[in-house]
Amino acid sequence: MSTTISLKALNELPKDEFVFELGGIFEHSPWVPETVVGDRPFLTIRELHEAMISAIEKAGVEAQLKLIRAHPELAGKAAVRGELTEESTHEQAGAGLDKCTPEEFEKLTRLNADYNAKFGFPFILAVRGYDRHGIIAEFERRYGLNVEQERAESLSQIYKIGGFRLNDLITV
Repeated sequence: MSTTISLKALNELPKDEFVFELGGIFEHSPWVPETVVGDRPFLTIRELHEAMISAIEKAGVEAQLKLIRAHPELAGKAAVRGELTEESTHEQAGAGLDKCTPEEFEKLTRLNADYNAKFGFPFILAVRGYDRHGIIAEFERRYGLNVEQERAESLSQIYKIGGFRLNDLITV
């Protein structure tokens, strides 16, 4: 995200602009800010984040799976083709995924395919604070979870990503 906005200014935006400003917080899911726009004003970034999480929780399993599936694979085909959102590109590069060796890239490609075959959605990790080796280790650990555990873990990771993105976007 290249620009920031104050929480006060965000609260005062018309509905469509509010949704546009927050459209990248939860990957390709503008329905999340659309759901909370009527709850303004938000007094803190945390309050806004909690409202967005609540909207996702209340949306039900199908909407949650759609949100999970809207995320790109880590170091996947979309990254190679340059098709990631600005936010995802920045986050994956920050974890060094743009500097994978051929062997690491091959391993991540295999892990992505195996994971998606098992769970039916992409592996999601809030990659801040991770390097390539830590990401691969997390991939391998979480592959051992069952589908319900992993859906919950994926949502938890999405909420972390959303929190990071809100804090990067909004000033108080």
